[in-house]
Amino acid sequence: MLEILGILAFVLVILGSIALHELGHLVPAKRFGVKVTQYMIGFGPTVWSKTKGETEYGVKGIPLGGYIRMIGMLPPAPDDPQQRSRSMTTGRLALMVEDARRQSWDEVAPGDESRTFYRLPVRQRVIIMLGGPFMNLVLAFILFAILLVGIGTPQPSLQVSAVVPCTPSAEFPTGDVAADGTCPTAASPAAAAGLRPGDVITAYDGIPVGAWDEMTEAIRAGAGNTVELTVLRDGSTIAIPLTVAEVTRPTYDDAGNPTGATEQTGFVGVRPEIEYVAQPWTTVPAEMWGLTVASAKALVSLPVRLYELVTDTLIGGGERSLESPVSVVGVSRLGGEVVASEEPWEAKAAMFLGLAASLNLFLFLFNLLPILPLDGGHVAGALYEGGRRQWAKARGRPDPGPVDVARLLPVAYAVAVGLVAIGAIVIWADLVKPITLG
Repeated sequence: MLEILGILAFVLVILGSIALHELGHLVPAKRFGVKVTQYMIGFGPTVWSKTKGETEYGVKGIPLGGYIRMIGMLPPAPDDPQQRSRSMTTGRLALMVEDARRQSWDEVAPGDESRTFYRLPVRQRVIIMLGGPFMNLVLAFILFAILLVGIGTPQPSLQVSAVVPCTPSAEFPTGDVAADGTCPTAASPAAAAGLRPGDVITAYDGIPVGAWDEMTEAIRAGAGNTVELTVLRDGSTIAIPLTVAEVTRPTYDDAGNPTGATEQTGFVGVRPEIEYVAQPWTTVPAEMWGLTVASAKALVSLPVRLYELVTDTLIGGGERSLESPVSVVGVSRLGGEVVASEEPWEAKAAMFLGLAASLNLFLFLFNLLPILPLDGGHVAGALYEGGRRQWAKARGRPDPGPVDVARLLPVAYAVAVGLVAIGAIVIWADLVKPITLG
């Protein structure tokens, strides 16, 4: 039940993100006088709608996006002084362009000619098209701020959460007891010395420690040494002597991947409690920048990851990579798993907010791609038009007029079909071989 509630909660987050994205387009469009006939969340059949003023507001059945419909998105043909599509061009693509141009102009009622999108100055068109991604960026910032400043980041504390019973070895790397309840190796130094969950370590060998990392660094470097741990237990300070064991551990690179090499290091056998420490506001932009770079790299590698998902996982039957693309179905499922997990509420809230914030940051970057029908494609077209006009003006030539965006519609349709195909593949992978918290 909790997982279902979590999935529904994340679906609402997705719908809210879509609604705010489209609101980012709607508000400046109306502010600049463009007639907006529809504001829709989702695609497909209409579930609910209500007309207010000149705009129909509604929700459709497939929550995989949204749109606002502005009149006059496509300018008339350059050779059409009457602003009517009357070209006699033949050919499937040419007819497709002319039909789209005609439908666009049919939406313009008499008297609304001055309220078309294409007539706006370049600056206002750019503001309208960037309004949607900007809303996703703002929402991502708010969610990251709640996560980092309100909840904080998980950090190991000096309070002991568990004592490892046995000293790890190559055959028994976890340090757990055997099936018969005995240690296959020697007892861990912490277990042998009598440390308990709940003990708070205050000093290591007489030197006060203020952070878990300080103590673990000293332990790793002190294999074979007999030291004294000072702990706070039930309000009393206790000194506990122990001998640091020497164990063989694998080494890891900066990304956390095993290198295949090993090292000899000290070992005591205590695990820390995790506490959430609130971060200053300055960490929010830094965290967002780091995730932005990672998301940009993910976008660049998307074709390769998609190919690997199809060939290695869906066709080859292999395990799914954690770096493979995830659809809204997969991320909603992860949201449900987060809510249903047995983690403390801070951990659940942090993971849920992190998923929602990351999703909005990715939507911001994805919609900036300079290809139609994405927002970035419209921005690129407007900027190109502005540059072309400035170049003509500098050379003393007449205004070349609006860019004929309609000619790019075949490309936009191809991109749209490609995005639908990618979405279908990833959704299918999320259903048959989902990425899980495990």
